Amino acid sequence: MTAHTARTAHAERAERARSAPADSGAASAAVAEHEESTGSALPPTGSALAPADLGELPWIEDAGKVAPTDARELSRVFFDRLQVLEEGTHAHQYARNTLIEMNLSLVRFAAGRFRNRGSGDMEDIVQVGTIGLIKAIDRFDLSREVEFTSFAVPYITGEIKRFFRDTSWSVHVPRRLQELRVDIAKTKEALATELDRDPTVPELAEQLGLSEGEITEGIVAANGYTAGSLDMPAAPADAGQHSAAGRTFADVLGSPDPAMETVENLHTLAPLLGDLDERERRIIDMRFGQEMTQSQIGAELGISQMHVSRLISRILHKLRDGMFVEE
Repeated sequence: MTAHTARTAHAERAERARSAPADSGAASAAVAEHEESTGSALPPTGSALAPADLGELPWIEDAGKVAPTDARELSRVFFDRLQVLEEGTHAHQYARNTLIEMNLSLVRFAAGRFRNRGSGDMEDIVQVGTIGLIKAIDRFDLSREVEFTSFAVPYITGEIKRFFRDTSWSVHVPRRLQELRVDIAKTKEALATELDRDPTVPELAEQLGLSEGEITEGIVAANGYTAGSLDMPAAPADAGQHSAAGRTFADVLGSPDPAMETVENLHTLAPLLGDLDERERRIIDMRFGQEMTQSQIGAELGISQMHVSRLISRILHKLRDGMFVEE
């Protein structure tokens, strides 16, 4: 595709998106996304082509308004021609684009099952489902003697489920643990019915043929599916008079201990004090341990107060330099 052709195709898609009705916005976005990933432009089914260019294909002015029952019969005709048309031609693009627009009702049907699931916006769900529809159209073969609806719905729902799997988790966990969470939930429900109690980790591990460590990892990872608010009460109000009723998770979270820095400083200072000579350690002990004045220290050592002041300043400077040395 030349730069000029790419710009023309992009302009046509932009114009189509501006003129499309609101209900087809998600579908148009899905088609545009698929075109961008595949590098194949899909022209509109309107004036870009003349009926004479379509050969044996029927001309459909607005494929989105075709009734589902009529779309099923027309889809057979378009799939039959799509298999013999040369890819990249206007007729091939027209047939493929018309099949997408005629079968959008399948996307809306499949997306309705996920309407109340999670926080996914319906427009996003329809857009993702439309990508699944496009994949189904590209891979469908009439020789399989299978109805296109039966073939396409698993593709559409699979794409939607993949969307929820990748976006619904509050904390990102590996796909392996996401799938393990589902297996654990199903097995736990089955064993609970059979045992009349919640199964233990060893029982789950034996049933699934996994190690206890893997089961524990899956249970811990399941906590990342939904996030709890820090304002949620940690215990119900009627849980007993000795319970933490009314307190939230934020109330019981720890805070930085202001004395921690002091502990770290003392831990760093201890070996530096050990490097001082006996006289220097004695001066430090008298000044900061026994809280003696400089005059009292001078009288004890037989030196002047000024000399004591200079000694203390020199010792403190040595200790301060040692505290800031990066190992």
